[in-house]
Amino acid sequence: MIGFGPRATLGLFLTPMSSANGWDREVFSLSVAMQTLLYGAAQPFSGAIADRFGAIRVIIVGALLYAAGIFMMAHASTPGMLYLSSGVLIGFGLSGCSFNLVISSFGKLLPESWRSLAFGAGTAAGSFGQFLFSPLGVSLIDQLGWRATLEIFAGLLLLIIPLAFAIATPRADAPAAPGVAPSAAQTQTYRQALAEALGHRSYILLVLGFFTCGFQLGFVTLHLPAYLADRGLSAEVGGWTLGVIGLFNIVGAMLSGWLGGRMPKRYILSAIYFARALAVIFLITLPASPAVALIYGAMTGLLWLSSVPPTSGLVAVMFGTRWLTMLFGIAFFSHQVGGFLGIYLGGLLYTQTQSYDVVWWLGVLFGVLSAVINLPIVEKPVQRAAPVPA
Repeated sequence: MIGFGPRATLGLFLTPMSSANGWDREVFSLSVAMQTLLYGAAQPFSGAIADRFGAIRVIIVGALLYAAGIFMMAHASTPGMLYLSSGVLIGFGLSGCSFNLVISSFGKLLPESWRSLAFGAGTAAGSFGQFLFSPLGVSLIDQLGWRATLEIFAGLLLLIIPLAFAIATPRADAPAAPGVAPSAAQTQTYRQALAEALGHRSYILLVLGFFTCGFQLGFVTLHLPAYLADRGLSAEVGGWTLGVIGLFNIVGAMLSGWLGGRMPKRYILSAIYFARALAVIFLITLPASPAVALIYGAMTGLLWLSSVPPTSGLVAVMFGTRWLTMLFGIAFFSHQVGGFLGIYLGGLLYTQTQSYDVVWWLGVLFGVLSAVINLPIVEKPVQRAAPVPA
């Protein structure tokens, strides 16, 4: 909840921070696009370290980097400082303390019968952070200014450190119970896990489909408040729309996790991507009003991070939990590449055309394509040879 909240509010800082420093929207957009890309690029590595040595060290280091980046962002007066703080520090920090690490820890600590619902609960907690921090951010910016708001958020992020101890996972090299032979999954190296996953057709389809999720989420998180303001709506409507997205995704993520234990996960993903495309069409084709914005927020919220439980669940079904954090991290990198493009193209094309229309319609196209891509996924474990005794 705490880790997802501040990042979900960054769109609220785009306009005041750009105005205060005399920047085009492209500058702020590029910093968050860098953050998104580095967050994804580092995720497989932080995931592999967490899989190998346990999650708690990775989460603590990530929280410190994240908090430092948010604090430095409050005092960034040049594009270079913004790229370092918002882009590099927050990007690497998120890769170590995001919900990816949390739900992967759930996969290792909880029994298989609880796994899908637990993935949904972990995702829903992040959504509650978005619901909580979005209106909080609007209120603090109005009362204290955007700089003080970022400083407060940086302090709150340090609460992640004591909470991390609740999801500490054991080291992979911990000795096995006496008389219990290790399984093929337990003896698999990270190189073997990578080769197995990257040669698996269903995993590749899953990774490609997850690109769309990132494109849509990245663009909406950063640019939706500005888009609504451009259409004559207030900053409060933008903040509450983001908050409604987070609120409804609590329901959506839990429902997705619950359904993931009862029906094919590929069908859930296909339905989510197609419905997102319909929600965008609803928003951009109807006259702007607070009601339309909030209804869009509710529709999108049900679908927002609901793709995470079935996506992580499919990785666990196909490959088990031994290298779950790393393999889900690779899928998440595809997600973040999509997020990078959604965020940066939003700022770039707006600067050139004074409109977000092209990016909205790209999101619709990608949603339909991902709905189709996920249908051929085969939901069953990979076949591995049993380990040969020494």
